[in-house]
Amino acid sequence: MPELPEVETVRRQLEPLIRGRRISGFELAPGAERLLRGASAAELRDQLRDRRFERVDRRGKYLGLQLDDGRCCVVHLRMTGALHFRRSDHPEERFTRAVFQLADDHQLRFVDIRKFGTIDVVDQMADALPKLGPEPLSDEFDVAALWDALRGRTIALKAALLDQRSVAGIGNIYADEALFLARLHPEVPAGALRARERIALHAAIQTVLEEGVAHGGASFRDYTDTAGKAGEQQYYVRVFRRTEQPCDECNTPIRRTIVGGRATHWCPRCQHPRQKTRNLPHQSRPRSP
Repeated sequence: MPELPEVETVRRQLEPLIRGRRISGFELAPGAERLLRGASAAELRDQLRDRRFERVDRRGKYLGLQLDDGRCCVVHLRMTGALHFRRSDHPEERFTRAVFQLADDHQLRFVDIRKFGTIDVVDQMADALPKLGPEPLSDEFDVAALWDALRGRTIALKAALLDQRSVAGIGNIYADEALFLARLHPEVPAGALRARERIALHAAIQTVLEEGVAHGGASFRDYTDTAGKAGEQQYYVRVFRRTEQPCDECNTPIRRTIVGGRATHWCPRCQHPRQKTRNLPHQSRPRSP
């Protein structure tokens, strides 16, 4: 599933492309009805016709396409969704589920292999969102905000980070990467972190998310940006999907286990329970494609 860096990459690319463009039509592919929440394709077509996109916001893993009448088209890419900006005469793409036709002979296409994504037009973005924790790249996200989300919780730290009510936008990739960078074992109880560990985890979360954005997101499988291109963060990961490969820091083979129902990658030496936290290199090293 696209995580914060992937969704933020799309937001940054998409906003200058669609800002001010008028919507002339909306089409839904047969069998893609589950994509829409709260309205039929005909109703959504009426709601969107002649509206203009004003800006593109993001909250966690959700995109908010703000309209000129104050409403918001909320898009959740989920596991395999993508928004592609194309000229109208661009060859039809397989798995295109919905098309926003723009008045200047362009289209915004929602492409989704598994049809798990959603589109919802609401009065304000928050109306379509579940309860979400703080934005980890915002000024409001400090060590105290992180600790407020984790304090008193007995579940594994990795599971707590995946809970969007704790911190918005973190998924499996960046949780594993942040825990490695902070030298924290994924199964340490979330509410048992010491002061130094909280500081290290806060810094690690921001570092790995910023790296992901800088590299255009991670394309381990289906994720593509607005032009249909893959990201490059998969070449910079430290532990994620590197099972049995040597750790960059100590050469110990990376292990894979299940935490909170999710595959989890970690170094048994660098992330030994209660391993002393210490500063690590801020920049990851690229790997061959």
